[in-house]
Amino acid sequence: MFNASKKSIFILKFFPGYSYFISFWQAMANFYFDEIIKVVKIDSQVVYDKVSRINATSEDNDYFMELDVHTELYPMLPNEKYRMLISNTLNMDGSVQGEPKSLADKFEYVMHGLLYKMAEAEGKTDGNDNVKVEVYISFGGLQLMLKGDPLKMHKFRVDQKLFLLLRKI
Repeated sequence: MFNASKKSIFILKFFPGYSYFISFWQAMANFYFDEIIKVVKIDSQVVYDKVSRINATSEDNDYFMELDVHTELYPMLPNEKYRMLISNTLNMDGSVQGEPKSLADKFEYVMHGLLYKMAEAEGKTDGNDNVKVEVYISFGGLQLMLKGDPLKMHKFRVDQKLFLLLRKI
């Protein structure tokens, strides 16, 4: 169903109960997505063992996503809230090189992948037909489909290498 990039790798960290907000670094780093998400549904019937596909929405319902998660390493449950960040770098100062402080130190689950597809999709929001953009990112076989307003998704480009970071709130 999805094409997986052979160049993608996983970086997974698990620190239970670790909560630390890094909002003040947002001005320095180049964040493509930074939202609080709520898990709506979990489907454990995905192709891989120990992997579940979660359906989630942003708090303001501007975004919908389907995300494959290795639930043995990072269990997620319906109605739980997480901070989700997508960035082109793990460096807090936004640089691509060097060894400054890492965003990965502030999150529990981190993946690195490739944005391989963008598409237009029709979506209903509050009874209105709105055009939405779908972004598809492969994290070594685990997939993310993020659907949202084109004005809020303008930074995404095909063939970008991106990091996805999650932390439970």
